[in-house]
Amino acid sequence: QVQLVESGGGLVQAGGSLRLSCAASERTFTPYAVGWFRQAPGKEREFAAAISWSGSNTIYTDSVKGRFTISRDNAKKTVYLQLTSLKPEDTAVYYCAARSSATYTSRAARDYDCWGQGTQVTVSS
Repeated sequence: QVQLVESGGGLVQAGGSLRLSCAASERTFTPYAVGWFRQAPGKEREFAAAISWSGSNTIYTDSVKGRFTISRDNAKKTVYLQLTSLKPEDTAVYYCAARSSATYTSRAARDYDCWGQGTQVTVSS
């Protein structure tokens, strides 16, 4: 099973940028898709972006399109989420998640079976 560790969160002013990383460690090599989700205080966890195993397919929720970019480096077992033009409403804990049984993307949290511990992103106005 894949184990995931997020990093790169922090406090940034509106309009600023951050790059989140999701590093994977696994006992056996298994192709998997990865998604980023976020949860703001008092709100449900929501989908942000996902990338297929090959990296050829990426999907985003409408509110982050054009501002966030997901990418991956399989040699480093790391998936990135570049956040730009950040807004206060982007404030949330960001989680990465892996679909250990599938290589293609999904927007549904229930399709992901391995989750990281989360990294806090705070955007001040």
